[in-house]
Amino acid sequence: SEDGLLKAASVVSRAGRAGVTRGTVLLVGPSGPDNEITRRTVPLVTLRMPEDVPIDDKVQAVLDANKAARQIGEEIKQVTVAVADNHKKVLIANSEGELVEDERVRVRLAVNAVAARQNMIQTGYESAGGMTGWELFDQVNPEDLAEKAANLAVKMLDARPAPAGSMPVVMSAQAGGTMVHEACGHGLEADLVQKGLSVYKGKMGEMVAAKGVTVIDDATLPGKFGSYRFDDEGVAAQRTVLIDNGQLVGYMYDRITAAKDGVSPTGNGRRESYQHKPIPRMSNTAIAPGTDDPDEIIKSTEQGLLVKRMGGGQVNTTNGDFVFEVQEGYVIEAGEVKYAVRGATLIGNGPEALNNIDRVGNDQGFAIGTCGKDGQGVPVADAQPTIRIKRLTVGGTSVAGPTIKSIRRR
Repeated sequence: SEDGLLKAASVVSRAGRAGVTRGTVLLVGPSGPDNEITRRTVPLVTLRMPEDVPIDDKVQAVLDANKAARQIGEEIKQVTVAVADNHKKVLIANSEGELVEDERVRVRLAVNAVAARQNMIQTGYESAGGMTGWELFDQVNPEDLAEKAANLAVKMLDARPAPAGSMPVVMSAQAGGTMVHEACGHGLEADLVQKGLSVYKGKMGEMVAAKGVTVIDDATLPGKFGSYRFDDEGVAAQRTVLIDNGQLVGYMYDRITAAKDGVSPTGNGRRESYQHKPIPRMSNTAIAPGTDDPDEIIKSTEQGLLVKRMGGGQVNTTNGDFVFEVQEGYVIEAGEVKYAVRGATLIGNGPEALNNIDRVGNDQGFAIGTCGKDGQGVPVADAQPTIRIKRLTVGGTSVAGPTIKSIRRR
């Protein structure tokens, strides 16, 4: 209850002023009366609250999407459609004498289609979601999304085995920002940096990516899946530049890690629920658009791999090594997209890959997901423009490689 939170904040505030610590950083509260509370809130702007939408309408959306996917053809053997929505009311009271009130509404739709032909099985996946109400479906048609997923699954049945070797890799904006999220973003979370578990520890101010590469975490983007008004410590959401034109300029902080480094928190203290403790987490993490035309990036690539959609993967944040699955890829020959390939993996190192980016497109595409860390899952969005990595190892279908382990649930 609100009264309970106020009492808890007063107790913690008094403990902080008395200098009591129990193995953690205690932020000292205001010196005024115990009930001197600063109240902060932002009005919620949502057109259709999830609880106001009849359950029959939600079920019908799932059924319509399922039907649309299966109508693509007999090769579609399985379709999974998921619609999820939630409406959270959050109260945060802390030893700074603040009471923060926030409401968070998210809606998400995901479709996974499985196609089979003889001994070949392929999948197609599409999703949409945001910090929004049911009006999401005024812009996103569940049937269209389902058809895209099913068409991709069928298309990949005709894909050829992926080539193997070191080659240029063009990553389409359609791929979202899985690469930047996993190979870069986690290593810029301050708790991992302070524990010595990040390849970016001790590199503040250094060039860690190619010029023209700027990485931003921004929880203030309207309607994005990883957006919020306040983090779970009551700090206002903000736009944080992490890498500026190739130079490392910032980390993502919660209150505790910020206090350790003597800096201000960046509004990245997030948690799955009140049962978990806040830790530094990404929100909407993106490589900023550049100036190159995406079509020209492909035309200027003599030979390589075009990645349109990423799958699962794993990354070692200590040294930056990664392995990613390519869900949808195409061979580029003489500047043209030739044919689809299956079974490709991208094997490399985060800082090396960022330093090998030589073209940055003027477009940008978002992907949504649930990011897992320390047993907690939080909603995130990732984005990137079309980029070209000059040289990256591609593991082909017939080449043995590391086991793919999904660490970012779609």
